[in-house]
Amino acid sequence: MRSAIVDRRAEVSLDYRDGFHSGMKIFGFAGWSGSGKTTLIEKLIPLFVAHGLKVSLVKHAHHAFDVDQPGKDSYRHRHAGASEVLVSSSRRWALVHELRGAPEPGFAELIERLSPCDLVLIEGFKRERVPKLEVYRAATGEPLLHPQDRDIVAIASDQQVDTRLPQFDLDDAPRIADFVLRHTGIR
Repeated sequence: MRSAIVDRRAEVSLDYRDGFHSGMKIFGFAGWSGSGKTTLIEKLIPLFVAHGLKVSLVKHAHHAFDVDQPGKDSYRHRHAGASEVLVSSSRRWALVHELRGAPEPGFAELIERLSPCDLVLIEGFKRERVPKLEVYRAATGEPLLHPQDRDIVAIASDQQVDTRLPQFDLDDAPRIADFVLRHTGIR
């Protein structure tokens, strides 16, 4: 059974560059903490939506996080031992799944759980084999990722970077959005 899962993940990983099995296109954003990935993505999403696209996002957190509030019923149910708690209202629904010692799901498994959409944006997951834009700020004190990561296809920075890759000003969300749409084949 385990080998079937591994084989399926291998199939999925081959599809990243050409789009996903249901037509979803995937594009990532990589960079060190404090580089501005979240802020840039927050500016890009409305531009993609304005093009009529349904956009989803998968973000990797490197630390413990909680989407539920202490004292709320769903929080209390999770802490009582429920493996999953699904909360629904007329505006949204959320499913919280506790791993309870199980390994973190792999990237392909997380993508499989998304509802179909046009574009999946990825924040984090630096080591995944998806096309990525590196978000770089020298002020972080960290080196560029792109010389070692061949999946980085462009850079957005607050300064000029010595590279042959396409380069964008970090504040030029419209040009970056256009690049992402063209690179993924959506436009």
